[in-house]
Order: sequence, then C-alpha cells, then structure tokens
Amino acid sequence: MKPILPGATIGVLGSGQLGRMFAIAARQMGYRVHTLSPDSESPAGQVSDVEITAPYEDLDAVRTLARNVDAVTFEFENVPVETVEVAAGIVPVRPAGSVLHVTQHRIREKTFLRKMGLPTTRFSIVRSLDELHQALSETGCPSILKTADFGYDGKGQVAIDSPARAEEAWATIGRRDGVLEAFVDFDRELSLVAVRGDDGSFAHYGLIENRHRAHILDLSYTPARVPERLELDAIEMARTVMEQLQVVGVLCVEFFLTRDGRLLVNELAPRPHNSGHFTLDACVTSQFEQQLRAVCGLPLGSTRQLQPAAMANLLGDLWDNGEPDWLAACAQPEVKLHLYGKLEPRRGRKMGHLTALAPSVDCALRGVIDARNSLVTGPSM
Repeated sequence: MKPILPGATIGVLGSGQLGRMFAIAARQMGYRVHTLSPDSESPAGQVSDVEITAPYEDLDAVRTLARNVDAVTFEFENVPVETVEVAAGIVPVRPAGSVLHVTQHRIREKTFLRKMGLPTTRFSIVRSLDELHQALSETGCPSILKTADFGYDGKGQVAIDSPARAEEAWATIGRRDGVLEAFVDFDRELSLVAVRGDDGSFAHYGLIENRHRAHILDLSYTPARVPERLELDAIEMARTVMEQLQVVGVLCVEFFLTRDGRLLVNELAPRPHNSGHFTLDACVTSQFEQQLRAVCGLPLGSTRQLQPAAMANLLGDLWDNGEPDWLAACAQPEVKLHLYGKLEPRRGRKMGHLTALAPSVDCALRGVIDARNSLVTGPSM
C-alpha cells in the first residue's frame, strides 16, 4: 500500500478513550480525524475534526465516513463486521474485518488459538443448557461461563461453583452461545502489546504485569518481573497470532501465568489496550502513534522504554464524595494525569488514568498508588 502521509484524514469507528488518545496522536503528527459512534460529545469526538453520531448499523453514515477519509481503523472490537466490510469497500480498513471477525467472538477466538497450538485455558463450546451440563461434567467446578460475544471488563460472564447453578448461569448470560472455561488458579495476569506494520515488520512493548479489581484493570506496571524465557515465549506467541491473522495495527495478548510457571493465552484485543497506556509517557513511541503508523503504512517507531512505569486507572467511584483533588496528584512531579473528557462519572466507569515513572518498578507502583490515594484523601499532613 502507498503510505498515507500527514495531512490525510483517518476515520475511527468508536469514540471512547482509546479513540481519543489515538486522535491526539494523529493530530500531533498532522493528520485529521473523523469519528463515528452512537454517542455525541464523546471522548474521541471532542478532539476530532468531525464527529458523526450514528449507530454502527447505519450503513449510510458509515459510507459517509469512509468517503471522507483516507483509511479507517477502530478503537474497540464490538463494531459489527458488516460495518467494517462496508467501509472496506471504499477505503482501507486496518486491522481488517477478518481480524475483527475472529477476535470479537470468543468461540472463534478460542478455536483459532487452539488451531495455532497456543496454550489456553481448558474450554468447551456451549450452545445450549444441555451442552453446559455436559461441559460442567467434563470441566468440573469452579468454572467460568462466558458469552461468545460482547464481553469486556468482566461483562458477559458468570462463575459457576456447583453444577446445580448451571441453569441460573445459563439464564444470566441470556441463554446465548458461549464458552465454559476451567478455573485457573493463576499466579498473576500479564499482557503484551505488539504492533505489526503493512510490510510485516513487528515490534512490542515487553510483558506488562496487571492487577484487576472487580474484573476491571486496576494497575499495570512494567517491566514485568518474570524470567526472560517467559517474555520471549510471550513475544513469539504474539508474533504468531499477528502473522496468522495478518494483523496490520496494534494487538494485545492477555495471559495468565500459572503457579507452575506456564503462560496461558486468555484473550486477544486487536487495538491499543488499557494496559499499554503507560507507553504515552514511558516509551519513545506510544501504542497510539504505533497504531497510526501501521494504519498509514509508515515505518514503526521505537518501542524503547525510557523508565520503569506504573499505571493506575481512575474509575468513576473516585467522584463518590465530590470532585477528586487534582492538585494533590499534580503536586507529584513524576506522575502524569490523563482524563478522558467523559461528561458523567459512574461507578466502574473508566474516567482517566495516572502514570508514574521511577528508577524501579516498585518505586513507580508506590508512586502511582500514592497519587491516586491523594485524589481522595489529599496530601498527608
């Protein structure tokens, strides 16, 4: 593909915080950005040149977007494949709709990973209550039942601690196609954000350690404190996934590290990832600039990390007792504040994040936790 150079216009399907940070990176490099989503005054729309407010199923609106841009990308994987196909009939879409088709559906994704010989949690495909009972008899309890589609931040899944809870669990996920996964007693959760260019070039940001709270990412820190062999294994798994799917863009592979030292692939995300937000402040080239470079056919940037870093999500819960104390967090010179422009804080909603840089991972982690605590408590006396 002929490179799409600065001055061109990029379309984004989706308008949340990932689209916002992508749009900022694109505008910094001289591109224009148009977004399309059902929302108005959205995080991405606030910093874009044009914001189209329409459902993803409004194919006329999708055509309008595509006719006015030079390429299209997406910021989350629950965009209908038909929407992507319509846009792709007019301009390049990256990653391609075929990538979205696999990664937005757990059955297709798990089947793909199994076919590639990549290690995953033990799972069974479930399309009926009878199949769920059969899967439970094979997998045992505890286990996790997940919908095949539209799952993120713990949505669309339910733990089953007894076969007697099968019918209740099946009703909870809406009696839809899903997968039953064996419970994994993992040591920690890890992720690896990688990028693949139009020419097949590959780059990555190394393994990232993650902590979740109520199924929502809470803290990420890097470099991960794991043996080098594990990181090399993770890199090769990510490379395999991206090459087999012919990904052009950013993709995150989420892993479980078992207590006996094995990596299991949990999920794929064909876009910039929450755990990679530290790259905005800690790396030569952020994951969002890399997405832009890949989409536009530019050479990939350096992923070199300048310092150890830790990232803490800021959820709407922080607003429970009023506006957080931004002055307290900004008083810490090694901490960077990122807010997403969301108009209404809600419990569990990602409103922003903090990143701390330090000479060591432990120092960065302490710094970002202290900074987040100060938003509510203020500086200690």
